[in-house]
Amino acid sequence: MTNPLLDDWTTPFGLAPFDAIGDEDFAPALDAALAEARAEVAMIAENPEPPDFSNTIAALEASGRTLDRVLSVFFTVAGADSNPRRQELQRAFSPKLAAYSSELHGNKALFARIAAVWEARETLGLTAEEARLLMLTHRAFRRAGAALTGAEEARMRAIMARLAELGTAFTQNLLADEAGWHMALTEADLEGLPGFVVDAARAAGRERGLEGPAITLSRSLIVPFLQFSPRRDLRRRAYEAWAARGAMGGATDNRAIATEILALRAERAALLGYESFAAYKLETEMAGKPEAVRDLLMAVWEPARARAEADAETLTAMLREDGINDDLAPWDWRYYAERRRQAEHDLDEAQIKPYLSLDAMIAAAFDCANRLFGLEFTPLDVALYHPDCRAWEVTREGRHVAVFIGDYFARGSKRSGAWCSAMRGQAKWPRVQAPVVINVCNFAKGDPALLSHDDARTLFHEFGHALHHMLSDVTYESLAGTNVARDFVELPSQLFEHWLDVPEVLEKHARHVTTGEAMPRALLDRLLGAANFDMGFQTVEYVASALVDLAFHEGAPPEDAMARQAAVLREIGMPPAIAMRHATPHFAHVFSGDGYSSGYYSYMWSEVMDADAFASFTEAGGPFDAARARALERHILSRGGTKEAAALYRAFRGRLPGVEALLRGRGLAA
Repeated sequence: MTNPLLDDWTTPFGLAPFDAIGDEDFAPALDAALAEARAEVAMIAENPEPPDFSNTIAALEASGRTLDRVLSVFFTVAGADSNPRRQELQRAFSPKLAAYSSELHGNKALFARIAAVWEARETLGLTAEEARLLMLTHRAFRRAGAALTGAEEARMRAIMARLAELGTAFTQNLLADEAGWHMALTEADLEGLPGFVVDAARAAGRERGLEGPAITLSRSLIVPFLQFSPRRDLRRRAYEAWAARGAMGGATDNRAIATEILALRAERAALLGYESFAAYKLETEMAGKPEAVRDLLMAVWEPARARAEADAETLTAMLREDGINDDLAPWDWRYYAERRRQAEHDLDEAQIKPYLSLDAMIAAAFDCANRLFGLEFTPLDVALYHPDCRAWEVTREGRHVAVFIGDYFARGSKRSGAWCSAMRGQAKWPRVQAPVVINVCNFAKGDPALLSHDDARTLFHEFGHALHHMLSDVTYESLAGTNVARDFVELPSQLFEHWLDVPEVLEKHARHVTTGEAMPRALLDRLLGAANFDMGFQTVEYVASALVDLAFHEGAPPEDAMARQAAVLREIGMPPAIAMRHATPHFAHVFSGDGYSSGYYSYMWSEVMDADAFASFTEAGGPFDAARARALERHILSRGGTKEAAALYRAFRGRLPGVEALLRGRGLAA
C-alpha cells in the first residue's frame, strides 16, 4: 500500500487526489515528510563545499517540498472540514512541527553557512531577487533565535513548542463552542424575519438534526437575525452566546490560554533582545514601530467614536419609542440600525439579497478580473475535499495561470470567518509551478444561495487575495503571492472590494435570481448611497480590537488578559452599546497563531493605501483604466515580497498616502 500524500500526483494540474486521501494517511505522511526534510537540511548544513548562494540559500529554498505538500492538504481540510480525528491529528502535529522549526532555526552549522553568505553578499553578484531572498532568510533565522545558545536556546524551543500547542487548543476550543451551540426557534419566533433568514434558519436546523429552525453561531446567520428579529429576548440570548465564544467555561474556555500565550510571547521577544513582542513583530512591517500603529488607530478612533456616539443617541430614541425604558445594548444596535437604514435610505436587505446570488457575485468577481487583467475562468470537474467545493482553471490568452477553488458555505465542520490560502504557490525555481488557490467563506446555504451586500464584499475581498497569488510572477515560492509584510497583505484584497460597488458591475451582475431583471436603478442608487451607513459602529468595533491587540503586546504581559482588555476599553472610552469585533476569547486572528498578533491594525493600514490606490483609477480613465490595471499588476500583484512594501507602493502610485483618503472613504472626515 502506498500513501497517496507521498505518491507523485498525476491528477489534472497536479491537484491533491482528495478522493484517494484518508485521515489515516496524514500521520505516516507527516512523519515521512519530516524525515525527508531533516535529511535535506542536514545535507545543506554538512556540505563540505564553501557556502554560497546556490548550495545554501537556494538549496534551503528547494528543501521541504514534500512536507509543504502534506501540510497544505492537511491544514486545508482541518480548517474547512474538521472532524474529531483531524482535530486529534492537529493536536499531535503541533508539537512535532514546532520541534522541527526549532531544530531548523537552531541548526548552528546551517546558520553559520547562511551568515557566511550574508557577510559575503556584496561580492556574490546576486540578482535583486536573490539578494532579497538572502536577506529574508538571514533575518528569519536571526529572529527565530538561531544565534541563541545554551539555556536560552533550550528555553526558546520550549516556548515555541508550547505556543504551538496553545494555538491549536485555542482554535479547537473556538470551533467546539461554535459547533456546540444553537438556539431552536418555534414558528412564532420567526415572526418579522425576512424569507432569506427563515430559509437559513431552517437549513441550520436540518444540519443540526432538529425538527424546526435554529440560530447558530455562524456569522452569516446570527448577524441577520440580530438585524431583523423584533424579539429583544431572543436577540439578547443569541448575542450573548455569540459574544461568549471561547469563554463559556469548562474544557473549551480560552481565557487562561490567551493569558499564557501573551506571557510566552513577551518572554520570546525578551530572549531575542526586544523590549516587547510588539517591537519584535513590527520590525518587519511597514509600520515599523508600535508608536506608528497607535498614531494611525487614534487618528481614526476619535472621529469614529464621535460618529458612533451620535448614532447611539438616535438609536436610543428609537428604543424608547418602542416602549423600552432601558439602555441601548449591543443586542439592540444592529436591529435599530437596520430599521434606521430602511427609514433613511428606503433600503431593505431582504429586497437586495435576491439580486446578489452567490453565482452572480462569483461571476461579477471573475468579470472584473477579466476586464482588469485578462483572466478567464473555466469550471473543472475534479475531486475536492467536500461536495460544496468547486474549482476553475484560470487562463490568460490560452495559457494556464492557476487553479482556483471556492468553498463558500457555512457548516459545523468549518471554522468561522473567511480566508484565502495557496495550496501551492507560484514559482519558477527549482521548477516552474502554477498556483493552486482556495477561497473559504461561511455564507448561509440556500437554493439558491443569496448574499448580503456585506457577504458579497467578503467574496470580493478574499478573491482579491486570490488574485495576488494568481498573478504572482517571481522566481522563488517563498517570495510569491501574499508573502509580504502583514500590513501590506490586505491591500490587494481590500482594493478589490471597491469594484463590487462600481455601478456598471452591479448593473450587469446584480440581477434578480428569479426574473433575471437588473436591480432597479433607484434601488442601486440607494444601496450605493448607504455605503457609509453605520460606519461609526463598524469603525469603532474594529479599531477597539486593534487597540486591544496592540496593548496586549506593547508592554509587559498582563496577568489577566480579560482584565487588560477591560482596562483598554475604559481608557479609550468604548461606547457601551458597541463591543469589540473580536473579544479576546475568540480573537482567532491573534491567538490561533501569531500571524496577526500586534498586527490586527494591518487591515486599516492597508485601507489607507487601498483608498488612495482606487482613487488613482478614478483619477485616470475610470475603474477599469487599462494603464492603472497594468501598473497594479506590474508593481504590486506580480511582485510578491521581492521588494519592501513601501517601495512597491511608491512604484505604483509615485508616493505614499496619508490617512485623509481613508477618513473620506469612510465618511468620517471633518
